[in-house]
Amino acid sequence: QTLLLNYLRLLSLLSVLQVSISLNKVELSVGESKFFKCTVIGEPVNLEWFNPQGERIVSSQRVALHTGEDSSRLTIYNAEVEDAGIYRCQATDAQGQTQEATMVLEMYQKLTFRNVRSPQEFRHDEAAEVVCDVIASPAPAVSCYHNSSRFQVLPNNNLQIHKVTKADEGMYRCEARVEARGEIDFVDIELVVNVPPVLSVLQQAFNATADYQESVTFTCVTSGSPDPEVTWHRKGQQLERSEQYVLNTMEAGRSTLTIRNIIQGDGGDYTCRATNKAGAEERELFLKVFVQPHITQLRNVTAVEGSAAMISCVAEGEPLPEISWRRANDGQSFADGDKSQDGRVDVRGRHGKSMLTISGVKLTDLGRFDCEALSRIGGHQKSMFLDIEYMPKFQTNQTIFYSWEGNPINISCDVKSNPPATMLWRRERLTISAEGTANTRIHTTDGKSLLEVTPVSDRDFGRYNCTARNNIGVKYQEFILAQADVPSNPYSVRLSAMSQRIATVTFMKPDSHGGVPIGHYLVNYKDVGSQDWRDVKSHGVQTIVLLTGLEPNTTYEVRVAAVNGKGQGEFSHTESFQTLPIREPSPPAVHGQRGMGKAYRLGLVKQDDGGMPIVEYIVKYKTDKEEQWMTKLVSGQHDFALLQPLQWNTRYEVEITARNVKGLSEPTFYQFFMPQKPDIIADSLFSGLGLGPVVGLGLVGFLLVLVVVDVSCYFLRQCGLLMCITRKLCSKKTTTSGKSKEMEEGKAAYLGDGSKDPIVEMRTEEERITNHDGSPVHEPNETTPLTEPEKLPLKEENGKETLKADMIEIKVHSDNSIHTKQDDSKA
Repeated sequence: QTLLLNYLRLLSLLSVLQVSISLNKVELSVGESKFFKCTVIGEPVNLEWFNPQGERIVSSQRVALHTGEDSSRLTIYNAEVEDAGIYRCQATDAQGQTQEATMVLEMYQKLTFRNVRSPQEFRHDEAAEVVCDVIASPAPAVSCYHNSSRFQVLPNNNLQIHKVTKADEGMYRCEARVEARGEIDFVDIELVVNVPPVLSVLQQAFNATADYQESVTFTCVTSGSPDPEVTWHRKGQQLERSEQYVLNTMEAGRSTLTIRNIIQGDGGDYTCRATNKAGAEERELFLKVFVQPHITQLRNVTAVEGSAAMISCVAEGEPLPEISWRRANDGQSFADGDKSQDGRVDVRGRHGKSMLTISGVKLTDLGRFDCEALSRIGGHQKSMFLDIEYMPKFQTNQTIFYSWEGNPINISCDVKSNPPATMLWRRERLTISAEGTANTRIHTTDGKSLLEVTPVSDRDFGRYNCTARNNIGVKYQEFILAQADVPSNPYSVRLSAMSQRIATVTFMKPDSHGGVPIGHYLVNYKDVGSQDWRDVKSHGVQTIVLLTGLEPNTTYEVRVAAVNGKGQGEFSHTESFQTLPIREPSPPAVHGQRGMGKAYRLGLVKQDDGGMPIVEYIVKYKTDKEEQWMTKLVSGQHDFALLQPLQWNTRYEVEITARNVKGLSEPTFYQFFMPQKPDIIADSLFSGLGLGPVVGLGLVGFLLVLVVVDVSCYFLRQCGLLMCITRKLCSKKTTTSGKSKEMEEGKAAYLGDGSKDPIVEMRTEEERITNHDGSPVHEPNETTPLTEPEKLPLKEENGKETLKADMIEIKVHSDNSIHTKQDDSKA
């Protein structure tokens, strides 16, 4: 039985809950955070915490609970003084029995300085209390130090100084201690003593005469701590920096106010005011102004057309000036009591004020008016502008526009108005929106609105209305969009200036352009025997067209049509004309120019070739003392003929004839004079040469010297370049006897016989004639006269005349004999 009782007691003990908390006693500083864990041994069904007030703790943002099956954690964030006390953790089992554990939380306040400002400012000679607000638990002991000296503090831990001065300025340290915890902290506080401003002026009164360039400068000298801010005032208003008022702050507390361009209104009292944290002080300065006349009030005026305009001009000065007016557009002047000839302008004024009144304002009154104020001291002039507002006025004269389907057209609505007008377009009383429609667009600029219409059907043609409106009135203008047509036919077609291959067509403009400007004219022409018309466009709208590439002696038909944007109009009546037949050329035109040495250059000016190209020019020339003519043939493709050699100091007569396949032209006669022979030929030669030819001649001379030296070496010392070439040639085998004979003949011809005539080499007519050795041939006294060439025979083939000519081979032998052979097989 005893054993059974002990067993039952053991079971009851084992069923009792055991509760414990991780910490039994805790010290916590204000603002710190801490958590506490409660652990239960047994089988609890409920686990709760209770605060020092006995209230069950509910989890919140600052006091949080995290509970499991056999444990619970209590967390306190940012602990406060009110959180101190005994906390209980209570567990309850299934039979309703409870067990609990307790924990003591003690709170203390760390040293904390609250809202301690630095610097702390005080006014000179006033009581200063330096605030050092510090808290702790238990209460701290506070001391204050400055420059190694300790000061007693008030019960509220503040430091008090009676009648603080600048000497008290500096850094103060406020130190707090908690002996129980050995805790210490401090804060440095800057003490600033502000001294009220002290202000003085160098000169109190000023005199000035107002002028466009004159200025006056006031000066104030200030002291204080902090440095005072200086402001300038007049009539209770602070002066701001501007073109008239120049404010400057300089060293040593100086501040200046400069008044520029002084006028009469600038006279009076001015105040210099110095201000800082400790207070303010001010001084007055006085400016007395004697001024020239100055216009103080003159404003631009806007008037409505037909109403009255009143222009006021106010001037100041000592003495008061007289005021007069001048109208800029005609230079007419008006004084007090004057009126204009038409009676619309009237002037009244006194005491420095004048009023100019214009009744029934017209647009011609628009412009500048000058107001002039005069006194015995001087004068002043200002100008104003009279602006006139008026209702819209249409500037467009064209009210009918032409177009056709698919062709965009711009209808322009030009409006002059003041103020600018707004413009609207209407079509059959319906307003066309600014965005336009499928086939209309609106483009608006200042004073102009363009309605772009692209007609797509007959409904798009008709009347369009432009409405212009401003705050003065509204005006309307109607435009008509009509269908355009092609132009009517030109008339009075005439042919002029006809030649073998060219004709000029002139005609009169058509009576109707179809509503659209004509772009160009189309000229059709064809051979009467052909069915194909050829087209020529005019240059722009010129009514003269040149036809080229025509066939001689041919009849043509021509007609003209006008073309505009809509299309091509009808052709005019067909006119016929015939080109001229081929004929002999017209007489050639020439101009002369001195050539080099004994030469003369004749320029050939292209002339009417008679419908066929010029084959050649026949140039005959002679001296004025000779009877025989010398003849020179020049190709028709050349534009000059060179006559040489000629005689010095001689007058020449020239006869020039042009020839085409049809025959010869009438001759053209020309005369020229050859001057005296130059004294120094070399000077004449080199004076006509440039730098390049002179250098070339120098190089040629140098090469000739080298050749002479080499030949001398060959004959005298058997050396040099010539000797080397001779040896190489002599070392070769001899050729056949026939060839040796030819070489011997060649050598003989080279060495020559003094009794024989020299071999002559013929060159072109522009080159000089020289002997074989390079020396010039003596000019003959006479040139074999040539007769006028006969007409070349023409043969007819396929209905056309062509020139018949034979190929002739000419050989000139060394004995001066000439052999010719005609080849009829070539043409």
